[in-house]
Amino acid sequence: MSAHRVPILLLTAVTAGCHAAGSRQQPPIVQPGAPGESSRVISAEKARDLSRVQYTAADVQFMQGMIGHHRQAVEMVELLRTRTSSDAMRKLGDRIDLSQADEIKMMAHWLEARGQEVPGPHAMHMHGATLMPGMLAAEEMERLAAARGAEFDRLFLEGMIKHHGGALTMVKDLFATAGAGQESEIFAFASDVDADQRMEIARMDAMLKELDK
Repeated sequence: MSAHRVPILLLTAVTAGCHAAGSRQQPPIVQPGAPGESSRVISAEKARDLSRVQYTAADVQFMQGMIGHHRQAVEMVELLRTRTSSDAMRKLGDRIDLSQADEIKMMAHWLEARGQEVPGPHAMHMHGATLMPGMLAAEEMERLAAARGAEFDRLFLEGMIKHHGGALTMVKDLFATAGAGQESEIFAFASDVDADQRMEIARMDAMLKELDK
């Protein structure tokens, strides 16, 4: 994933009337809201404070949990490669695989740069591991692996819609935690996850409806 900028935007100011000679109106500084919330104008002092916002323990937990969450999506796509006969499903899988793999690398780098633990590739399969919201249980993954053709396609779409819905829950919980989700990279990444997962859920809903025709 490409680097993100601090989530503070400068909007072009529209000046009306006359100003004192030599003076110039400064454009307002607008801070975009979290997903589902409105943007707001903030002061220059507040903008400087936000540029120095540090990550929190909740931010670290979000990144660690999202790595495991993304890895399961990649595992689901691996099953898709040998169990579907649909080109549309394969294209969907390719998009998911590319985005999830790139984001896993980005999240691992974010954690490493801050001296935080990066979950191992098999962490989510360890005994007693807690599944993140929306993740498929072992029995669900086994059922998916045993399916073929149209049955697999339906189970995959239903499972991935559930999976993506869990990612939306994780973003919502992050932004609902006091002080969390404010560090610039976290804010931008979580906001992107929210937007991307909603878009893919809509696409998969449409594909599921096509299967039912």
